[in-house]
Amino acid sequence: MRFFSLPAGLRLVPAAFAFALIALPSLLHGQATTATPGTGSATTPAAAAPTPAAQAQPAGSQTHVAHEQDTPLIEKLKHTRPIDAEATLPTHYDLLRGAYGPFRANNDLLYYHLDIRVDPEKQFVSGKNTIRFKMLKDGTRIQLDLFDSLKIDKILLGETELKYVRDDGAVFVDFPETLHSGQVVTIEFYYSGHPEETGRFGGMTFKKDPAGRVWINTACEETGASMWWPDKDQWKDEVESMDISVAVPNGLMDVSNGKFIAKTDLGDGYTRWDWHVSYGINNYDVSLNIGDYVHFGEELAEPSGAKLAMDYYVLPEDLDKAKAQFSQAKGMIEAYQHYFGEYPFIKDGYKLIQAPYSGMEHQSAVTYGNLFKNGYMGVDWTHVGINSRFDFIIIHESGHEWFGNSITAQDMSDMWIHEGWTTYLETLYVEYRWGHDDALKYMGGLKPKVANLRPIVAERGVNAEPTEDQYFKGALMINTLRSVVGNDAKWWALLHDFYQHFKYQNIMTEDVVAWWNLHTGMNLTPIFDQYLRHAHIPQLELLFGEKPGMVMYKWDADEDAFAMPVKVGAPGKWETIHPTTKWQWMQTPLSKDDFQVATDLYYVDVNKQ
Repeated sequence: MRFFSLPAGLRLVPAAFAFALIALPSLLHGQATTATPGTGSATTPAAAAPTPAAQAQPAGSQTHVAHEQDTPLIEKLKHTRPIDAEATLPTHYDLLRGAYGPFRANNDLLYYHLDIRVDPEKQFVSGKNTIRFKMLKDGTRIQLDLFDSLKIDKILLGETELKYVRDDGAVFVDFPETLHSGQVVTIEFYYSGHPEETGRFGGMTFKKDPAGRVWINTACEETGASMWWPDKDQWKDEVESMDISVAVPNGLMDVSNGKFIAKTDLGDGYTRWDWHVSYGINNYDVSLNIGDYVHFGEELAEPSGAKLAMDYYVLPEDLDKAKAQFSQAKGMIEAYQHYFGEYPFIKDGYKLIQAPYSGMEHQSAVTYGNLFKNGYMGVDWTHVGINSRFDFIIIHESGHEWFGNSITAQDMSDMWIHEGWTTYLETLYVEYRWGHDDALKYMGGLKPKVANLRPIVAERGVNAEPTEDQYFKGALMINTLRSVVGNDAKWWALLHDFYQHFKYQNIMTEDVVAWWNLHTGMNLTPIFDQYLRHAHIPQLELLFGEKPGMVMYKWDADEDAFAMPVKVGAPGKWETIHPTTKWQWMQTPLSKDDFQVATDLYYVDVNKQ
């Protein structure tokens, strides 16, 4: 996923931000500057953590003279995406892709069999997807999806060729007779063409590896799987199982999701590789990785006594480096199992597959391109001395097996359920390996990366991409929730039970909030809403001097009902207070300067007066 940073606490309204992004460098340096928003990649942290921004000019200042300390602010503004400041208006395509309309809602997916042939020389794909679904309402039409750049050869119901209407990536399939509620239907969708290279990783790319050999990969989370194969391209409905058959020229291997079943020489210069997925899988997780791979593997004993197959596929020249670096995978699985329970796709196994990009959480087939180095591309991207101890891509992308693949958001708008939770899993891995103090230190390294320019939860039903804050602010919110619960033994039990309750489900933010309210016995809705549905984080207002030995306090928050406990005072002698949005007071022997707030445990701003 993509990572960028802004100064902690920087608050710009969207319109002002759009102006600042373009104009600020020229205002400061007296020269024209073209803004270049960061392009990012699926797991591309910011390359560096700039130093704190320069102090604002005093009130009444007429000019601003540029100094060296201004550069970090300028660079952060230049490399923050405009979408993080203001959501884009949905297009006709977005409405068709994002809406769970009547011709999607009238059926429930059961099964796919994607059976294709890939021609590397012509950069051409052909084949079919067998789609089985159950009707939930009577109807004569369903909606599927395929990019207009790909040709529909035919769509069959048995021997009957079905009519269809194409509209900006949507394919409305019409049936000659009414399909009745409860009826199970199987169609075959034949297609062919040259997939467009589009999106952050190209969607489907035909490349060469460093030795000049064929290397073809897919990664299409935001672009949508329909850019390379026909499917019901949305997040709410998943098949219950899937088969993947990929024919490639002899000498090449395809590594896809699920369990390897067989390879078959087709006698025409091609070999078919067959894989079976035993669980529900979202469309963008379906993955091809075609190349001259070599394989090695190991097994991990699950708590249930079952054996988890762990398989690794890399380029031949990187085998020794991979054997050393991928040794972290087993410890990662053990850490996440400690908190959440058994690896969710044990029948399919776990794979790491070398790819020409940083990495992606393809279910049971995690792709890896982190140069076989710790940190992100060898860099401790949080700059607190922790990330250099582990391979960021292995830890983060594999964490999505629990949050993103096992538990999946129903709409891209609520993708913090994937990214906020998986970023929090990074800190759990650190805590499991090195303890709570290092986990808090790692968490603190996330704060400068939060922009707080618009809410995390995006507009629903319009294919809306959320802000990058879903990663870091999402994780910081979850860490805050731990402090609100205030009892670690209870917290660990809640974490485990929360995951187990929603395992293999597609959910929304409301489901998350309702569960935590029920199982903590607290009204946490205003807390979730403040962090997820508003741009600004809560600010604790502290007023000293009204009376000796007294401090007044309240929350400054968008949610009128916001009430969250917080620890204040001095480290080692913390005192828990319960502020609301109304003024309260407490006695304290501490001076204004000595009075502290436990901001490592709560993601809040503090304003002392």
